[in-house]
Amino acid sequence: MKEQLLKKLKHPLRSEGLELKDDHILQGTVSQDQFVVKEGIPQLLAAQAETTVRNAALHQNLQSEFNYVDHYQQDALVIDYFTDFEDGPTLHENRRLHEAIIAQVPKEAKEILDIGCGKAWVAGYFAPRKDLVCSFDISTTNTEKAVQTYPVDNHVAVVGDVYHLPFQENTFDALISAEVIEHVPEVEAYLRELIRVCRPGGKIIISTPYDEKIAMHLCVHCNRPTPSHAHLHTFNRAKVAAILEPFKGLKWETQVLSNKALLKLRTHLILQFLPFSLWRMVDRLANRFYKKPTRLLILLEKEEAVEMG
Repeated sequence: MKEQLLKKLKHPLRSEGLELKDDHILQGTVSQDQFVVKEGIPQLLAAQAETTVRNAALHQNLQSEFNYVDHYQQDALVIDYFTDFEDGPTLHENRRLHEAIIAQVPKEAKEILDIGCGKAWVAGYFAPRKDLVCSFDISTTNTEKAVQTYPVDNHVAVVGDVYHLPFQENTFDALISAEVIEHVPEVEAYLRELIRVCRPGGKIIISTPYDEKIAMHLCVHCNRPTPSHAHLHTFNRAKVAAILEPFKGLKWETQVLSNKALLKLRTHLILQFLPFSLWRMVDRLANRFYKKPTRLLILLEKEEAVEMG
């Protein structure tokens, strides 16, 4: 394991560091709890007992059983996140979303944490340009594929739970969490962890569907209503403002992008050839006259001290 990563790690449930006992075991410096290192990737998921409260909160109104850790482990086995979408409009929308996220990363940021790395496109773009990129995911499958797809020295991966990020405080210059926030049962707890590991002066970039109408379907396994795509929340600027109200000393803004009309009219056949800056101008104009964006960026800047009351 790379020394640069080891210095950043901590016990997922306790305020103690970790030390490498051999190539396959990390051990707590105080508790002596042990965690496996598989294929060079630390497996730092919190103890299963710690997930029971959040599992209950997730479907408390639906009266169903749900284990979110197991769910997303299995999800990555069934769904290949490393394959591209086949339809042109969706491919174009994702390309522009990635470009919009890239444009928000400060040039001076040297170390980046990608939370919910999926297909690891963040590492694919930033690893050749930054000192360190860490692909973080709850799925062992996704993290293993991430380092196999981008096998460079400054790209590392960690398996863990976003509610218990196994990193020291004030660790990364920039955090990217694309299309994750709508999946987490407890948004405030998720945000607290992102803010905790971000360095003062650092930036957190979150993307999510904009003002999505969440559809419910009958699950074939539990025979209970289940949200489509496992999206639990929907966001607009007002919702973001309410969620961030308890966080004092945090600068934030939102941006919308991608327009439903442009996508439905298949304008990507022409717009795909425009550089990002020109596409963004067209997209802003479209959303001014036809206010139907599909994506929301939530941009957070951490000051020296953030009160999380």
